[in-house]
Amino acid sequence: MTQLATERNRAAQELFAPLATTYDRYARLLSFGQDPRWRSFLVSRLDAAADDTVVDVACGTGAVALELVRQHGCRVVGVDQSAEMLAEARRRLGARVELRQARAEQLPFDDGAFDGLTVTYLLRYVDDPAATMRELARVVRPGRPLAMLEFSVPPNRVARAAWKAYVRAGLPVAGRVISPGWRDVGDFLGPSIRDFWRAWPLERILGLWREAGIEDVRARRLSLGGGIVLWGRRGG
Repeated sequence: MTQLATERNRAAQELFAPLATTYDRYARLLSFGQDPRWRSFLVSRLDAAADDTVVDVACGTGAVALELVRQHGCRVVGVDQSAEMLAEARRRLGARVELRQARAEQLPFDDGAFDGLTVTYLLRYVDDPAATMRELARVVRPGRPLAMLEFSVPPNRVARAAWKAYVRAGLPVAGRVISPGWRDVGDFLGPSIRDFWRAWPLERILGLWREAGIEDVRARRLSLGGGIVLWGRRGG
C-alpha cells in the first residue's frame, strides 16, 4: 500500500481538520450525549493491564486514549492522519500518550507490537476496508483484543425512522447553527453512514474481521442502534 493519502483520506482530513478544537464538545452535543458513552463501552471491551501498550487508531483529539488510561492505566500510542487533531490531542493529553501521525492503512509499527487496539469511526474513510482490517490486526499480538466503534443505522423500524429524520433535517440544521465547518459535517454524516452500511452490512463487516484473522468476533448495538461496537481477539 502507498503512503500517499487517497482522495477519500484527503476529503476526511479536510472535513474534520477545522473542527479539532471544538470536536469533543459538539460530538457530545450532536449525539445527545451518547458519543462519550459509546467510547467508554468501546474501551471496556479490552482487558488491558497497567503494563500493556495499546494503540488507538484514528485517535482524533484523544478521547479514547484518555479513557484507556482512565479505565486500564495502560500505556497508549495514539495514531491519526490529521495534524490538527493530533495538536488538540497533544494539548489535551500532555505526555500521558505518545502520538504519531500516520494512516491506518499503513501503520508504522512492527507485527504484533501492541497488547491491544482500539479504532473509532474509521472504515467509512478508507478505500479498502478489508485491507485496513488486516493492517489493524497485524500490529496486535496473537490472543490480544481489538475493538472498533462506528456509527450505525438502527435496525428497528421506528428507531430507524427517527434516525433518518435527525440526519436529514435535525443534524444539518444544528450544524448550520454552530459553524460553517459543522454545517459541512451535518450535511455529510447521514449519507456517509447510510451508504457505508448499504455497501457493508454487519455480516460482511464481521466477515472482514474473521478474514483478517480476528477470532471470537462480537458486536453490540448501542443507543437503539445509532452506534455499534465490534470486538474480538487476534488469532494465534
